[in-house]
Amino acid sequence: MNSAKTLLPLLSALLWALPVAAEGWAETAGAGRAVAQARLPAGFQLSLYTSRTPDARSMALGDDGTLYVGTRDQGKVYAVRDHDGDGQGEQVITVAAGLNYPNGVAFYQGALYVAEVQRILRYRQIGADPAHPPRPVVVYDQLPHDIHHGSRYLRAGPDGKLYLGIGMPCNVCLPPREVYGSLARLDPDGTHFEIIAQGIRNSVGFDWQPDTGALYFTDNGRDRLGDDLPPEELNRLEQPGQHFGFPYCHAGQLADLQFGQGRSCREFTPPLWRFPAHAAPLGLRFYTGASFPAAYRGQLFVAQHGSWNRSVPQGYRVALVRFEQGVPVSEAVFVDGWLNRDGHALARPVDILQMPDGSLLVSDDMNGAIYRIRYGG
Repeated sequence: MNSAKTLLPLLSALLWALPVAAEGWAETAGAGRAVAQARLPAGFQLSLYTSRTPDARSMALGDDGTLYVGTRDQGKVYAVRDHDGDGQGEQVITVAAGLNYPNGVAFYQGALYVAEVQRILRYRQIGADPAHPPRPVVVYDQLPHDIHHGSRYLRAGPDGKLYLGIGMPCNVCLPPREVYGSLARLDPDGTHFEIIAQGIRNSVGFDWQPDTGALYFTDNGRDRLGDDLPPEELNRLEQPGQHFGFPYCHAGQLADLQFGQGRSCREFTPPLWRFPAHAAPLGLRFYTGASFPAAYRGQLFVAQHGSWNRSVPQGYRVALVRFEQGVPVSEAVFVDGWLNRDGHALARPVDILQMPDGSLLVSDDMNGAIYRIRYGG
């Protein structure tokens, strides 16, 4: 009888652990299939950096090489470390939990910044001991609270300011307040908040072009206009104050049926490049490394998360936008194989990050994984 009483708690704990173990196994298996099915140009290899980051979204790199990964539904921020330099993140630490869609992460001057839906947090000197992070400080808490398009993308810009996207709380509507549908920036201490661009439905990725310093950002077009309308956008911010058309004009060429009356697309800044409709372009990076062939230097890699409301799915890949004399001239598939013939997705890329050795990391929120792309070897 006493033995039975002793075994019952152990059996109960094992039964509770089974779903967790099964979920972790499923994510690892899914990431393995994504690696096996990935197709890249000759000479490039894709491997698994880690599959222990459920809901992996935006990424930022610390001074010591620690990778910080934001999430959405999980409410967590991870720190991933590759201690032995073998191209795999063998240590994964949960830095924070219980947050409100902490999609955006940025690293600046030893501090980790995390963008929740409604605020931005700062963790000072996070690299000293990610397993026991300092108590976060709220640096800004005046962001909209809407969950719809509330996943903030956050980056530290070359000017030392924090940049973030603030999406519209709808499929298509007029902005309830000026801050909706914008790109904004502020000082790392939370002061000098300013809107620098408007007319943006939902940008979840941007980067600065190396040669010009211009800010490029993706924007996801509205839904429910059919399979092929409107195109998704790649935009360039020339100067603060530009308006990119939403909700009046889509992709610089299509007046909205409801809100475009009496407006002209010529009033607004058109995109520099148009992606296929519903491909959902998110994170992007201009390549500045030296380990890829020279033809890739200065070119733009874009994570296309994939469609959810198209009769024939598309996206679910990493695209390469080629530039000549500072402007985009073509788009090609760089990583695919993540969409079966039956339309079943094997991976959904979210963000792209360049590592010091010139390799690229790609996050996948479907499998909770980070993939590493390298050339040669």
